[in-house]
Amino acid sequence: MSSQKQEAVKRISAPDIRARKGGEPIVCLTAYDAPTAALLDDHCDLLLVGDSVGMVVHGMPNTVGVTLEMMILHGQAVMRGSRRAMVVIDMPFGSYEGGKEQAYQNCARVMKETGAQGVKVESGPTVAETIAYLVQRGIPVMGHVGLRPQAVLTDGAFKAKGRTDEERLRVLSEAEATADAGAFAVVIEGVAEGLAREITLAIDKPTIGIGASSACDGQILVTPDMLGLFDWTPKFVRRYADLRGDIDRAVGAYAADVKARRFPAEVETYFSKKPVTP
Repeated sequence: MSSQKQEAVKRISAPDIRARKGGEPIVCLTAYDAPTAALLDDHCDLLLVGDSVGMVVHGMPNTVGVTLEMMILHGQAVMRGSRRAMVVIDMPFGSYEGGKEQAYQNCARVMKETGAQGVKVESGPTVAETIAYLVQRGIPVMGHVGLRPQAVLTDGAFKAKGRTDEERLRVLSEAEATADAGAFAVVIEGVAEGLAREITLAIDKPTIGIGASSACDGQILVTPDMLGLFDWTPKFVRRYADLRGDIDRAVGAYAADVKARRFPAEVETYFSKKPVTP
């Protein structure tokens, strides 16, 4: 019954997201595992299996060390947990910059092994041609401009972009090239409201903001950030929960019950069946 119900639900697709340009804002969050994906699925139009998994799940200092195998593993989990939201998987650093053919082989592998509906690439100055190559071969692509986490080693830190005229024009140009290449949507990260609005008006594809103001066509946040799992979050994150505090209190209560022998109690304990009397 459950599998039949899942099969009857039509997943949101790249054309569906593309058609939302200028309409009802697109709701997006990151997801890395099946249980979380199942909880997010009814509320989100798009779930991004972000390479942020390296930092928020695996404890890496940045996203550069994330591998293709990691993205596939987490992508498979998110696909199992969701049924209606579009699932997009980040292509990790080094998996698409080496040329169009390399990008196609890796993206095709991700699509085949996960069943996801699209991939995301960070749209540096040389990536538009690769996006066009992928789209022409049937791979839906989401772009990403502004602050690009995979460029952290060249930038030196996670810094907001577009604060100078030269940088503003570069980010705008990359966004336009990404949209023209066929990306179905473009993530804009870490830019001022004016630039986010300018990009949103300039391109005919939906923009998804993260630290880019409400001027965008949709929004995305890293789910553990907005749920309050960490003691620090970026300025642009609104915490909708305090799971860090909730988990700390729950684990503390469990530890106290174990030490006081209050857990397990009789209700949580198995007992031998009484022998049957003749």
